[in-house]
Amino acid sequence: MVSVEFVVNNKVYSAIKMSLFMANYKRELRMVANIRKKEKVEKVMKFTEKMKRMQKEAGAVLKRIQEEMK
Repeated sequence: MVSVEFVVNNKVYSAIKMSLFMANYKRELRMVANIRKKEKVEKVMKFTEKMKRMQKEAGAVLKRIQEEMK
């Protein structure tokens, strides 16, 4: 959830020509994290694999439903 919030707050919106974070706090948003720690990399890899598995499963279900609807 934190990464989604970071993206939304850091996106430059064409209407205001700046990010929401810049509009609210008058400074750029920076993500401060030590991503070089082994356990963090392992967690990211596990999360990525889980997301890939979920996407594959969802794709299979959607394909099956699409065939059934034909």
